[in-house]
Amino acid sequence: MPFRFINDHPGLPCVFLSEPGGSSAQVLLYGGQVISWKNEQGDELLFKSSKPTGKSPKSIKGGISICFPQFGTSGASEKQGSPRSKLWSLENCPLHLVPTGSPSSVDLILKSTDNETNTWPRSFELRIHVSLSPGKLTIVPQVKNTDNRSLSFTLAVRNYLSVSDISEVRVEGLETLDYLDNLLERERFTEQADALTFDGEVDRIYLETQTNIAIIDHEKKRTFVLRKDGLPDAGVWNPWTKASKGFSGLGENEYKQMLCVNSGALENPITLKPAEEWKGFQEISAVSSSYCSGQLDPQMVLQWL
Repeated sequence: MPFRFINDHPGLPCVFLSEPGGSSAQVLLYGGQVISWKNEQGDELLFKSSKPTGKSPKSIKGGISICFPQFGTSGASEKQGSPRSKLWSLENCPLHLVPTGSPSSVDLILKSTDNETNTWPRSFELRIHVSLSPGKLTIVPQVKNTDNRSLSFTLAVRNYLSVSDISEVRVEGLETLDYLDNLLERERFTEQADALTFDGEVDRIYLETQTNIAIIDHEKKRTFVLRKDGLPDAGVWNPWTKASKGFSGLGENEYKQMLCVNSGALENPITLKPAEEWKGFQEISAVSSSYCSGQLDPQMVLQWL
């Protein structure tokens, strides 16, 4: 499990994952963040902003990260929780020991510290398991209550997906569901469209979603299938032209190349008794599709995977 360092933030360890099929992933220990996922052809599947991030590692915008113990609106990073601003540890492997081998998975752990009790007076252990296989990336978050009181939290696995052009993307699997619109003070609506498409800013939390959600990129002829368990809700966010005004840490017009789709427990908090544990599951598959020419029904994709 060789460590490498990324040029944006020298000195920060990053674990590289690979598998025999040729795909790869990079997991940054600062923030427990997946900052790259490439398919067998070397195409990057995750979005990462090219805007300079300054000196603070926590300002990396993109990839996949964990929001815990609370999840606010997508544009308010201070409400996303503390894991992105902490140095995680490799489970069962101290940082000063460089392990060997070429892994396809890694386990990270983050434990609460005494310094955090002023802002969130609870003790916990947060783990994530990141696993790479051909065409798939799996994230398994796990929370253990190490406090002597009950622990309540919301949690999201925040996925920034790379797309060709947001106006050419549609999301299937959210039809007829209720959602909270963060642009309208979380007013509750029911999705009426057969598919979610984008022609302006979107910031929604879809409630009690299906196990599978398909994100179809017509131009790239690629479909992401998001499969999850224990994470009942799904957040969908694209800031549209607000990004060109310096909003959300994106470069000018970069909003066109990204779509954030979250898996999470977002509306109703999870409550754990002392010593009790909770585990979620998320798998993203990237499959080639010719839906733009009418040859692939996205509902079939949802059934197959």
